[in-house]
Amino acid sequence: MEPTRDYPLFGGAFSATLPPGAIDVSDLRPVPDNQEVFCHRTTDQSLIVELLELQAHVQGEEAARYHFEDVGGVQGARTVQVEAVQPLLLENLALRGCCEEAWVLSGKQQVAKENQQVAKDVTLHQALLRLPQYQTDLLLTFNQPPKDAEMLHDAAEDLGTPFYKGNKGLEIFPKYLSGA
Repeated sequence: MEPTRDYPLFGGAFSATLPPGAIDVSDLRPVPDNQEVFCHRTTDQSLIVELLELQAHVQGEEAARYHFEDVGGVQGARTVQVEAVQPLLLENLALRGCCEEAWVLSGKQQVAKENQQVAKDVTLHQALLRLPQYQTDLLLTFNQPPKDAEMLHDAAEDLGTPFYKGNKGLEIFPKYLSGA
């Protein structure tokens, strides 16, 4: 299995530990300056790191819900459903020195891919790190493909390891965000 690797983000301002199989999407297409986007080479899984303007009008769990719904609006989601929201322990985060609060959220959004009419349920896992001294909300979004795409992947040979398998959304971010 391919090992995880540290990858510099936003011109080296900080770095993240990326899962095996991560491809930098900016090598394939333009990506906005406030985003770092990674995809898996053989699945529809993606990992998006975004630097967003601090949304000071929402606090706590509501801030996580706000960003989840905002992503749904941007993607033209037909439905948005939050399944779970939990706080992340700051002492376990690499950015603990500048992070005021952190949340992880799992949910589903019904969205259609570009140039497609049929909308499918996509599972999203998001981590929100609030950095008020920088007027920034750091949002990490992990997109899990619909079950049919995952089953196709499982049936194929030699496609490599997906970012992760299963429904462990609330457990994925501490692994990639920890300072250990």
